[in-house]
Amino acid sequence: MLTTRIAFLGLGIMGGGMVRRLRGAGFPLAVYNRSRQRAADLEASGIHVADSPRAAVAGAEIVFSMVADDAASRAIWSGAEGALAGVDPGAVVVECSTLSVAWVYELALAAAAAGAELLDAPVTGSKVAAAAGELNFLVGGKDTALARIRPALAVMGRSVTHLGPTGSGARVKLINNFVCGVQVATLAEALAWIESSGLDRTKALAVLTEGAPGSPLVKVLAKRMTAPDYDPNFLLRLMAKDLAYALGEAGAHGQTLLTATAALARFQTAVAAGYGEQDMSAVIEPLRPPRSPSGHSSAG
Repeated sequence: MLTTRIAFLGLGIMGGGMVRRLRGAGFPLAVYNRSRQRAADLEASGIHVADSPRAAVAGAEIVFSMVADDAASRAIWSGAEGALAGVDPGAVVVECSTLSVAWVYELALAAAAAGAELLDAPVTGSKVAAAAGELNFLVGGKDTALARIRPALAVMGRSVTHLGPTGSGARVKLINNFVCGVQVATLAEALAWIESSGLDRTKALAVLTEGAPGSPLVKVLAKRMTAPDYDPNFLLRLMAKDLAYALGEAGAHGQTLLTATAALARFQTAVAAGYGEQDMSAVIEPLRPPRSPSGHSSAG
């Protein structure tokens, strides 16, 4: 029987699936989410739902966090009721969120001051991968701390890549999402061009998805954009956030990401048009003509 006590903070699209994997494996769990209603089914199944991050981490040997951005991470770890105020000395705290590297460094210092050790371990994979235990963990931090959390990671993911010291996982995740975000924005522009030009959309899109541009991401999102199906696997507003963080981090290393700037503009336009809470594939919608009363675009 698994006896390592785990606290999990954040039960959104990704966190909810990860917690269910841990629960299914038999880990003793306590969880916290800013909106308690999101944890109702977990509470009904017998998992302890705490009233604060501080209460959730009491007695935990490992603490995972999966939240939206730097502000949410800061709120969940800091302050009188934050997780670091209640974490046990010697615990490993694991930030799985996609964050700025600057905040990861700050959080690592705060964790050390509380007697804990931080690993930055953001993930690649969508809601489906989280539910299936097929995430890929990108880890920064010490080998010894990583060894302690590997059994839990094995339940939630299919691979663990140790990329180096603190901040390495966060940096590679931003690079990964920069490349993904540019692909998504490019696909949206290409598909809108196909639709507006009178081409046979199915045939033209097949050239892209079955040829050199047809990455796994392009293939999946092409189907979502044409359906259209914007049930969130990855929230559009979070890709905008990730591209902004990537621009800042690259700039700190003397790199100018011109393609990220252009992609971010596309995502910001979609957020402003009201698509922020939908799947990132909805970035195409502002590029399409208005839909008819029947809900269909005039594009074919």
